[in-house]
Amino acid sequence: MISQRLKNTAVDTFLIGSVALVLIFFYVPIVTLVAFSFTESRVLTLPIEGISFSWYGELLRKPDFLPALTNSALVAAISTIFVTLLGTGGAIAWMRYRFRFQNAFRALTFAPLLFPQLLLGVVMLLWFSVLGQWLGFSTGLPTVIIGHIVYITPFALVIIAVQVYGFDETLEDAARDAGASGWEVFREVTFPLLWPGIFSAATFAFLLSWGNFYVSYSLAGTARTLPTFVYSGIAVGSSPIYPALATLNFVPALALVVLADVIRRRALKRQRLDIPA
Repeated sequence: MISQRLKNTAVDTFLIGSVALVLIFFYVPIVTLVAFSFTESRVLTLPIEGISFSWYGELLRKPDFLPALTNSALVAAISTIFVTLLGTGGAIAWMRYRFRFQNAFRALTFAPLLFPQLLLGVVMLLWFSVLGQWLGFSTGLPTVIIGHIVYITPFALVIIAVQVYGFDETLEDAARDAGASGWEVFREVTFPLLWPGIFSAATFAFLLSWGNFYVSYSLAGTARTLPTFVYSGIAVGSSPIYPALATLNFVPALALVVLADVIRRRALKRQRLDIPA
């Protein structure tokens, strides 16, 4: 009969092995892309032929790269602002208040998550095409921003709702009892305690908007963002400039994720020590 200790060892080995396989499956393509960005060859092959930074310079010299970079930054920044505001307001209303049609509000909140990105992009393209004929406008960066807001807001709302769920409302009551006004309570108590969730949601929204392809491709019209720039280039052949672009995207994204985690950990530490944020 198999001992309990042997069973526990088998379970631990299985779980650790599964995690290791997932990490390998996830990170090997990333490491490969980074390695390809430093190759001297024009063809993506293994083993890598020499080490060079020339493809980063080649990327910067492409005439349509900087406009696509600017467009992506603009779309991501504006979308993040609106998504964060809507997500924060929606999360607070969802978790802390009771009102008529609340169940319908929750269902509508999650509706965009049920649509595949490609289908959502096509549906919104049809909608904007009809609306554009009435009002005399065409698809472009404004329609991309609207599409990103519609698609990303539910994600931000859920992230912030988790932070609101763990919020201790007695802290607000104590501040009011001490004579603080409604704005002072929000500024000094509510917002600092919700800030880790808000910042995490904003970070996620920015990254999701920055790398979105299907909605951007459907609604951008003649404008280009980085994902559509990559798609148009890969359609005519692979090149090491795209691993170079992936590397340039990966490093800032990783820094943002680490920063969001640091802010979350510091906030949890303050709450444990009962130190005002």
